[in-house]
This record gives sequence, structure tokens and C-alpha cells, in this order.
Amino acid sequence: MLEAATGLFGEVGYHSASLREISSRVGISHPGLLHHFPTKELLLQAVLEHRDEVDFALLADDLAQGVAYFDALVNVVERNAARPGIVELYCILSAEATAPDHPAHEYFQRRYDDVLARSRRELTDRAAQGRLRPDVDIPATARAIVALMDGLQVQFLLERNGPRPPVDMAAGLRAYLSLILPDAAPAEAETSD
Repeated sequence: MLEAATGLFGEVGYHSASLREISSRVGISHPGLLHHFPTKELLLQAVLEHRDEVDFALLADDLAQGVAYFDALVNVVERNAARPGIVELYCILSAEATAPDHPAHEYFQRRYDDVLARSRRELTDRAAQGRLRPDVDIPATARAIVALMDGLQVQFLLERNGPRPPVDMAAGLRAYLSLILPDAAPAEAETSD
């Protein structure tokens, strides 16, 4: 059910998706779907929580293995490139959720707050260790990292079936990180514009 909902939300957005279409894709009756998810809002919440569980578990695994936070973030971006439906879902829902009355509005506010706070902490720790350029504005840089990741996702989706080579989101993030983190791995040359 979550996979079908993820797919449909990613294709047409939350507002245009119907529970009937999701139940049809799953092969169960509409009342059967309503038994598990009485409202579309609850299904959306489950889809977003499932996406976060998967991403955060993989991020936690990387960190537990000694991978630095920003390198682990690049790994998340690399994994997402292999799941374009998830990238599409996130882009569409995050744009829709800018409306205060959208059921995912608070979710995305919380998510951005969490990612920004974690990035600020990591940048602050690096600054204290002398592993950050001294002129870096930490709050602005944390926000720029999140904005870059979001922008790369949009470009990735726009170019994935276009005439140009696909956007390498991980290379774009690595390139930016190498400008501010002296010990960041250099970005591989990207072939797209």
C-alpha cells in the first residue's frame, strides 16, 4: 500500500491522488484500504514516515560505520538518485506543502528544522576543530546545503529523460562541500550543464 501510494503521490501529487486509485493499484477494495488508512492524510503521513525511516536508518548505518556526516549525506543523495520516484514524491509534496493548510505542512517544517539543526551542529563542530573555512557563515551555509540538495533534485527530475546527461546530484553536493570543507572529497567532473 505504501509503495502504491508513494508512486501515485509522486506522479500526480497529494491533492490529485485518490484513495480509490491507490486501492486499485494495490488490488484491494476501497473499503479494504480504508480499514488500514481511514483518511488520505493518514496514508500520506505513513508514506512520509516510511521514507524517513529508510533514509534515516541508512544515514545512521553510515554514521555508525564512521562515515562523516556530510559524506553520509552525499550517500543519501546517491541512493535517492537510484529511486527517482522517491525524489519525485519529495519534490512534489514539499512544494504542495508550502500551503499552511496542506496535511504535510508541519511535517516538512519539522523535517527542514531537523536537517538545518543537524547541519548547523556539524558545521559548528567542524569550525571548532579547524575543519571549516573560517569565513563560513554557519546558519547561512546550513540553509544553502539544504537548498542545494532540493534544487539538485528538481534539476535531476527535469533532466532525467531529457537530451542532456542526467544531473549527478551527489557530484553537485560534493562540489559545494569541497568549497567549504577543507577535508571534503573533491567532486568528480560533472558532464551536464
